[in-house]
Amino acid sequence: KLKFHWLQLGLFPLIILILVFFSYGFLSSRSQLLEGPGAVTRMVYPQPNALIPTRKDVLVLTPWLAPIVWEGTFNIDILNEQFRLRNTTIGLTVFAIKKYVVFLKLFLETAEQHFMVGHRVTYYVFTDRPADVPQVPLGANRQLVVLSVRNYTRWQDVSMHRMEMISRFSEQRFLQEVDYLVCADVDMKFQDHVGVEILSALFGTLHPGFYRSGRKAFTYERRPQSQAYIPWDNGDFYYMGAFFGGSVVEVSKLTKACHQAMVVDQANGIEAVWHDESHLNKYLLYHKPTKVLSPEYMWDQRLLGWPSIIKKLRFAAVPKNHQKIRNR
Repeated sequence: KLKFHWLQLGLFPLIILILVFFSYGFLSSRSQLLEGPGAVTRMVYPQPNALIPTRKDVLVLTPWLAPIVWEGTFNIDILNEQFRLRNTTIGLTVFAIKKYVVFLKLFLETAEQHFMVGHRVTYYVFTDRPADVPQVPLGANRQLVVLSVRNYTRWQDVSMHRMEMISRFSEQRFLQEVDYLVCADVDMKFQDHVGVEILSALFGTLHPGFYRSGRKAFTYERRPQSQAYIPWDNGDFYYMGAFFGGSVVEVSKLTKACHQAMVVDQANGIEAVWHDESHLNKYLLYHKPTKVLSPEYMWDQRLLGWPSIIKKLRFAAVPKNHQKIRNR
């Protein structure tokens, strides 16, 4: 009797284990059936509360109702699901002209770790040195396209002609190949997550040196003779020329307008104080961005440290000697 009792006790956990295993198998297959082609994936996440702001220490909405993206203001799982349902493809443009090609390897390697992970990405590398483009292993659904362009003697001209090149290639191929364009400087590295939370019809990034400043401190072009002119009593934010983007249609409009404005300035013998960045700020003043990225998406820790307001450093400057790199 005692022996039979112990046998029962030994079999009981085994029976429970078998039942759990088969139940799990049934539920797993049921879950797969529910998430099959055409099915809507069920997500479980905390309910948003309309009476509790996600951040109280920063501005999270512009006066024209565009979100300002800070850590803690979005749920990336919800956003990832929404953009996957649309099968979104993102193009990332970067210019590696002359010696700036040395920054390309780190840029691409860190992009593979942090930029739009899990989504379809095409890197468009504009360069005058295609043979020097490094071979960087790419993940699934990610590809690199090398676009050969000429260089210019002055770095300012290289910078300003980016608008012309992005505009031209948007019409020639980007419209047919990707849904969104992100335009970035090459002498940077992705340091933390940069994903679909940035995507919108048109986005700009707050300059890390001016996000606390009033408009009179902004280094806008103040000469009325320039097409980039902004009066002292105008301006919302100062946007960085090193990280902007949006839908291909809107980026095409922006880059074309900036290029045309620079052509007019050149004919009038004037060059905006901060070149293409000045024209970008003028454009975004009159064509409000539908999303604004916080300085998390454009930071220089060496110059600015790491203030508590910045929860994550996502896209960061790489230390460099400008004199050795520019005009060479």
